[in-house]
Order: sequence, then C-alpha cells, then structure tokens
Amino acid sequence: MGQLFGTDGVRGVANKYPMTAEMAIKIGQAVAYILKKQGYKPKITIGKDTRLSGYMLENALVAGITSMGADAIIIGPIPTPGIAFITNNMDADAGIMISASHNPYEDNGIKIFSKAGFKLTDEQELQMEELILSDNMSEKVAMPHELGRASREEDALGRYIVFLKHSLPKNLNLEKMKIVLDCANGATYKVAPLLFKEMRADVTAINTDPDGKNINLNCGALHPEGLAEKVLKTKAVIGLAFDGDGDRLVVVDEKGKTLSGDQVLAICSARLKQENRLKNNLLVTTVMSNMGLSVALKKMEIENVQSKVGDRYVLEEMLKKDAIIGGEESGHIIFLEHHTTGDGILSALQLLYVLKNENKPVSELAKIMEVFPQVTVNVDVKSKPPIEDYPEIIESIKKAEKELEGSGRVLVRYSGTQSMCRVMVEGPTKEKTETLASSIAETIKSNLG
Repeated sequence: MGQLFGTDGVRGVANKYPMTAEMAIKIGQAVAYILKKQGYKPKITIGKDTRLSGYMLENALVAGITSMGADAIIIGPIPTPGIAFITNNMDADAGIMISASHNPYEDNGIKIFSKAGFKLTDEQELQMEELILSDNMSEKVAMPHELGRASREEDALGRYIVFLKHSLPKNLNLEKMKIVLDCANGATYKVAPLLFKEMRADVTAINTDPDGKNINLNCGALHPEGLAEKVLKTKAVIGLAFDGDGDRLVVVDEKGKTLSGDQVLAICSARLKQENRLKNNLLVTTVMSNMGLSVALKKMEIENVQSKVGDRYVLEEMLKKDAIIGGEESGHIIFLEHHTTGDGILSALQLLYVLKNENKPVSELAKIMEVFPQVTVNVDVKSKPPIEDYPEIIESIKKAEKELEGSGRVLVRYSGTQSMCRVMVEGPTKEKTETLASSIAETIKSNLG
C-alpha cells in the first residue's frame, strides 16, 4: 500500500491530514484527470454516509472534479454498495464514496469505484496517489469554458431498491415476517426500512435518526446488544444490523443470540449447493474465518479458498477462482451473481430467502456450524514495523501455538485502517483463548505500544 491509500481507500480523522478539504479537492481532480485522458467529459457520482464531515468532503470533491472539466453527480446519503451500483446503473465513469465504515464519526474516508462498480486495484490507487502527491495538479486544471457542472440525483435510492429486489425470485415477499433493523444511524437509515416495508415485512427499525455524530455509536453491526433486546421484546424472527456505510451485516436470531458472518456464509452456501447453484462448489473466506467454518464446509463437501483479510482480496480470489459467494467473519459478504461488492442489505435478503425456504428459525439454521471460541484483542501501536523483526513477539506467538497443539490457531496482523495490531486466538475453550491472546497482546504492547 502507498502513503495515502490503505486497504479500504483513504481514511483518517476528519479535518486532519489526509482527510482534509484540500486533499479531497486533489482526489477529485486526480480521478477526473485520469478519466479525462480517455478523451471525453467524465461523469462521476458522489455518495456519503451520515457523518458531519461528509458535507465538507462532498463539496471539496465536487470542486476538484468540476475544476478538471468533469461533471459531478451528487447522490447524498447512500450505502457504499449503493454507490457501486448507481455508478454502473447511471453509466457514470467512476463513483466516489465518503465514509469510514464502522469507525467513529470523527473519522472519515474516501473510496473510489470503477465504471463497472468494482473497487480500484492496488496499482490504480498507486497511480492516483503519485498524481495527488506530485503537487502539480494546478497546472492541469480546465480552462474557464471547459469547467464541469454539478447536479443532484434524486432517484438514486429508488433505483437501488429495485436492484436489491431483483436479487430475489419475483414471487418472493416477506409478508408478516417480523424483522428488526438496526441502521447504525448510518447510510442505510432511509433505504433499509423502506425496502423491507415495500416487501411487506413487519418492520421495527432502530437507530434511524442520524445527527452527524451518532453513526455507529453503541449501535449497528459493531454493537448488536440493543438489537438483540429489541428482537426479544418484539418477538421478531430475526434482527439485522448494518454498519455505518451499509456494506456489512450482523444477524441476531430469534433468541437474541448474535450469529457470526461465518455462520451466515455457511447457511447461504449450503442452500446454494442444495439448489445446484454453488458455482465450482466453492466458498471464498479469509484467514480470519473461524475454524468451525472449515469443519462445517468439509462435512458439506464444499471447497474453501482463503484470501488475505479485506473484502477487496476476497473479491480478487472470487474472480480468480470463479466463485459466486465469499466473505469475511465480520459480516462483509459478496454475492457475485448480484453485486460487485459486499452489501449488507443484499446479504440480509439472501439470508431471508433461505429462512423462507427452509421454514426453520434462525437459531436452527445457525447450527450448521459450531463456532470455535475466538478472541480478538486490539493493541494500539505507534508504528507498524514487520512483526518478524521482534523476536520477543515471535516467541510469544510460538509459545501460544505450542500450547494449542493443533486444537486452535493464532493470527497476528496490523489493521489496514487504524494504528492497531490485532491478535486473534482460536482454541478449545474461551478461557484458554483469552489467556493466550492477552499474553501475546502484552508482549506487543511492551514492544510497539
């Protein structure tokens, strides 16, 4: 990765480098300049989640894009996968999403999608980064008579809803199905309740009042406790939580228990196999996926390929191996038959399709895999040097692996979006995994904290 782009676009604290208005102008200019070299006037869509800093960055991107002689189409609050869809649907040349996903409201980020609705490759991002950091963008701006225009697209959510509905068989509706939605005061706050109500579900929606500062605040995919309470209180059949930008899904069953992304992947893969629709009999996951998923897939005779952590790497592997389903334990799931990127609402619809067909409660469906106890400890770090350069940390990892003796595993990696080192331990009991994880975390803290 370069200096600007991490595993998911450019991200940081709003109004501090690199998440400044000045940088957003440069990013807008760079995207427009690269597209303009193809010899026509580009159209670029801009979506955002509900963060306060979204206004500042949106206007700065518009300024950058139009100053290069390209047109900007402002979409307003929409999930990240919605921008991927609308870019392709409106025949735009690129799409830009302003969001820091599940991070707190103080953070923000900029992700870029290609004309076809895919995230940019590492190479494309590096090319853009070189252009931005070269600092000679001001020499490349358009002449006064060539400046671009900005317009607002009012019907984006309607188009997106139609697209989501088309991912299900025509005759399927969710009549009288009692559902609770947790929209995290984020990008799904308007579109998710609207869609599920249109599909005749009995909808209770919580955290749908964004104020710019309450996105992801003790709610949504990262904090499903309130959702679980509401599911029990309303006697709902399922609870569906999205993160701030709507590309992730976390599910709560009718008993108030949270399912992992891996369980949702197991349920959906099993159904696809049953219907002879699981292309190449394959599910793509990441190295962070629970060992219980591997065990379940072996039993179901479904092949499994693991990628690096990050939905872009899952997608890369899916395209390489021609798979139609892949995802992460965190709830990023890609249904490639329907969309080019992880989509929380679309994932929810695919799961509800299984629920309708199997006619079993979610808690029953979840038994398809046994979740191995897994503990993740996040350690704040000052920098991210190669872990192998620290013998003490390597020694603590080896010691933990020896203690697990093949009945679990250890994974230590830096976060792609934050100054953190993540320690993940899986093992036979919760106590053992917690002890081993905190021991490794302490060693990392004393070396890198």
